[in-house]
Amino acid sequence: MPFIGNQPALSYTSFAKQDFTTSATTSYTLDHPVTNENEIALFINFVRQEPTTAYTASGTSLTLTSATSASDDMYCVFLGKAVQTVNPPAGSVGASQIADSSIALGKLSATGTKDATTFLRGDNTFASAGGANTPSFFVYKNTSQTLNDETDTKVTWTTERFDTDNAFSSDKFTVPSGQAGKYFFAFHAHVYDYNEELRQINRSFRKNGGYTGSVDNTFDTAVVVTNNVPITTIIDLSVGDYIETYVWGNTADNGTFQIYGEGLNYTYFYGYKLIG
Repeated sequence: MPFIGNQPALSYTSFAKQDFTTSATTSYTLDHPVTNENEIALFINFVRQEPTTAYTASGTSLTLTSATSASDDMYCVFLGKAVQTVNPPAGSVGASQIADSSIALGKLSATGTKDATTFLRGDNTFASAGGANTPSFFVYKNTSQTLNDETDTKVTWTTERFDTDNAFSSDKFTVPSGQAGKYFFAFHAHVYDYNEELRQINRSFRKNGGYTGSVDNTFDTAVVVTNNVPITTIIDLSVGDYIETYVWGNTADNGTFQIYGEGLNYTYFYGYKLIG
């Protein structure tokens, strides 16, 4: 419908209300002028009063038929006057009223939940958006381990760098309660033979005692030390499943060889649960 003048910028409307401080009187002053008593709804002690019979009003003057007391609760609602605002009422806006992609990153609060708001603002890691990569662990060897020729041998681990869920024990990682899912593992074994007779090594993961993945290395000539890149795997595990690491080697003299254990940069084993 057309109108004269500028288009109003005000969008949300609510009726104006006035609370009165009562006393033993019949005369009160209204905050807003009215034409007559029918333009306000008057309530005394939460009971609506009948216009003309219980009260009259004109301009800013309100006159009661019977005087109030100081203990009475009295207020009126101006039926002919609406208070307008450009702000929507509290709790009136839901997800369906917000347009997709309409909220800029800078408008999000830095005090929201860790798993959503702080990630969107860049205050945290990606993991906090969907959960942490735990359980996780990192173990390594601080002492060397001697292996016999052509004998598949479980690697023993001497030092834990971290173990978030106390799930690594007895040289193996065991999936704790409630943590079934896909896991990533990496294993590196620094192997050497000072007799220079080492010809072949095999590094492997074992799930519940059975092979899950391995890497073979065969050498054209005998070597003293082999320092290959870590082997990795992704395994679907259930609660109670466990993962161990093994090394097998072949020496030309049927002798022994060693897994080097002098800190976390040489022989190590780590893993963590994948998100999703």
